[in-house]
Amino acid sequence: MFKKIAGLKFRNCECKRNFFENILLVCLSILLIMGVQNMTEAKTLKLEKSWDKTFEKSNSVEHKKVTFVNRYGITLAADMYTPKDAKGKLPAIAVAGPFGAVKEQSSGLYAQEMAERGFITIAFDPSYTGESGGEPRYMASPDINTEDFMAAVDFLSVQDNVNPEKIGVIGICGWGGMALNAAALDTRIKATVASTMYDMSRVNAYGYFDKTDENARYEMKKQLNAQRIEDYKNIQNGGTYKRAGGVVDPLPADAPFFVKDYYDYYKTERGYHKRSLNSNDGWNSVGCMSFINQPILAFAGEIKNPVLVIHGEKAHSRYFSEDAFKKLKGKNKELFIIPNAVHTDLYDKKEIIPFDKIEAFFKKM
Repeated sequence: MFKKIAGLKFRNCECKRNFFENILLVCLSILLIMGVQNMTEAKTLKLEKSWDKTFEKSNSVEHKKVTFVNRYGITLAADMYTPKDAKGKLPAIAVAGPFGAVKEQSSGLYAQEMAERGFITIAFDPSYTGESGGEPRYMASPDINTEDFMAAVDFLSVQDNVNPEKIGVIGICGWGGMALNAAALDTRIKATVASTMYDMSRVNAYGYFDKTDENARYEMKKQLNAQRIEDYKNIQNGGTYKRAGGVVDPLPADAPFFVKDYYDYYKTERGYHKRSLNSNDGWNSVGCMSFINQPILAFAGEIKNPVLVIHGEKAHSRYFSEDAFKKLKGKNKELFIIPNAVHTDLYDKKEIIPFDKIEAFFKKM
């Protein structure tokens, strides 16, 4: 290319000078763009090097930090767990959730446990949260978050030690719904587990137990749109978006039992993490607004591959799993209810989480 440029003949010096000035400007622009991209990537790649999980490190698996990019160009950070002395191509699982948590909490525990059982696993932070990229921070999207799971499948599919025909996903809490939504779209997902799931579109639009009617929803949308204007003013003046607040603290004495359960996990040594939205200041106040009129699970009935839906008998959220399961078709779907368990029992209580059943389920992929 440069030899051809050097061989060009110019009719006057001015033309020659303008030509090379333009070439120089193009080169400088490319270098500038590359520099900005590298700075952005470097910021994203500042990952925690120490073991900072809410669960103990296993001696039977290898752990390392990895990153991958979704189709929106957002770099996602993940913890990869690999069985020690693993040989050949192994089945793999991508894990995410709960909604507002980070990979150092429940999803990491699930991922490490499944790696102990012979799977290559990744627990990832969704876009805009944790150590993953995305601006502004602490946003959620039914589309982008579904894509996050699919991007995780992209990443696992090209690993030398992964069998691309045996990739599954586990979604916990709000990510249980996302896992089903991804499985309805991504035929590469050969098996799906939804554990103690929420349908985030349903709970945002209708509230808990579907008690939000059309009038209440309209008032809620008015408040959210008013907050958008306030946020816009704040950003124009160098401020930030308002945060909605994580799990309520201090805990009111009359709080519902499931709020007390959330507090017991996110606000205590049991599950607190410095990057967890639920443990701290929560989502951007308008961060989940798009869920109100963008339902997920519209095509859940078209999932052909196996699905295991797990929920606690006494969980306030049980109806999400039961209703989602009704949409599923085929004999390779199962709803498994755990006696006496509440929603957060399936976050980290290994004596309650049915890992033997999950292992057997994924080994049939």
